[in-house]
Formats: sequence, C-alpha cells, structure tokens
Amino acid sequence: MTTTRRTMIAGNWKMNGLKSDGKKLASALARRMKKLKKPNFEMVICPPYPLLGLASEAIKASGVKLGAQDCHSATSGAHTGDVSAELLKNIGCKTAIVGHSERRTDHGESDALVKAKAEAAIGAGMSVIVCIGETLRQRESGRAMSVNRKQLQGSLPDSATARNTVIAYEPVWAIGTGKVATPEQAQEVHAVIRRELAKMIGEKEADKVRILYGGSMKPGNAKELLSLPDVDGGLIGGAALNADDFWAIAASVD
Repeated sequence: MTTTRRTMIAGNWKMNGLKSDGKKLASALARRMKKLKKPNFEMVICPPYPLLGLASEAIKASGVKLGAQDCHSATSGAHTGDVSAELLKNIGCKTAIVGHSERRTDHGESDALVKAKAEAAIGAGMSVIVCIGETLRQRESGRAMSVNRKQLQGSLPDSATARNTVIAYEPVWAIGTGKVATPEQAQEVHAVIRRELAKMIGEKEADKVRILYGGSMKPGNAKELLSLPDVDGGLIGGAALNADDFWAIAASVD
C-alpha cells in the first residue's frame, strides 16, 4: 500500500536562544516561507517556552507552524513549573513534542507518562510528535527493534490517527553527537515502526502516519535520508538553530 505523506521539517530549538535570537531565526524562516506559493513540506519550529509568544508573532500568516517541546498531562492545577497543552494551544501552538529522549533520560519519563501527555495534547486540539529511539548499548546488543516496538506500544495515544499523531525515530546515540544512522539503518527502523503501527491502528491508517528521522540530520545528509520510503521528514536539533541550514534541509525535499 502506498500513499502521499506530506514531509514535515520540524525544528527543536531545545534550551537555546534569547529573545533577539528567537525573533531573528523565526523571522528569517517566515520570510522565506512566505515566498513559496505551494511548499511541498510542512515546517514547524519548537522554541523554548519563553520564546513561544515572540515566535508566534514572527511567523504569523507565513505558513510556518508553532510547536512546543513538551506539555503536562493535566489540563490545569498545582503543577509548578509545568505547562498544559491547553495553555500551549491558547498561545498558538499547533503541535507538541512528547517523549524526547532528553526528557526520558533527564526526567525519567516513562512510556505511560509520554502516552498521557500525548493524549492531553490531542485532547486540547493539537497534534503530537511522539519520540522513540534506542541507546547505543541497546543497538549494539541487538535490541534496537524490540526497544522501538516496546516504546511505540507504550507511548502511542489511544486516540492516535494520521491527522493528530507523528512519530519521530531518534536513535539516542545519534542525537547531538554528529553520528547518523546509515540510510539502511534508518529505513529498517522506520519500516519496523510502520509495521507495528499497522498492528495498532490498522494498515490503512498506519500508511498515512508520518515518521520523522531525528538523529543529526543536516544539509549534507538530508536529501539521502528524506528520499527513503518510510522517512517522512526530520526532527532537527542543532541545524534548526541556523536559518540557512534549516532551510537547506527543507529545500532537500523532492
């Protein structure tokens, strides 16, 4: 079964940038996006929380979409320091990243918590980017496929559809290290993810779900990775902090 999946180029700024940096970066991308009549990709930027309002204004009416790097599983309440999906939606976010490996590692987030956050984002009227991926030790011990299947099974929201859910495969060993999965490695895992999705939400729906690659994608390797049959875009870290590099990745989309 084949389908046309619109490529997503998503930038995760992580904990980087001050007001001037965020405005400059968002504005540069917005100007370029406005010049395209019919872009063949969807562009999303995910700044740190304090820069979301500023970025929202900078990309207004440009076609660039705003995303958050995380959200809480509750709609409101006594959760000091956390931000609800309802609030993120209210200030202009269209999507939220959940389950990034840095959240799983730094904050001990479980699959169950990731799933709850994903459900909260969807419940607020947003879409969600659910991240999964194996460590170097897990890959070297031959457990890469089983780890990704297990994380997907535990993290995918019950309400997941191709309209509200994107999966991002990020080999943890390739995030911020400069190491990149070979095209063969990336395609193998993406294909496994799609087959697992077919078991969970049906083959027809799974064929429409976008699966992003999220491990050190940059201008020099983007075209090759984006040409793979089951790679439907990228969740970009370091290269997303440079407008020229991030745009070059988007320009690699056929």
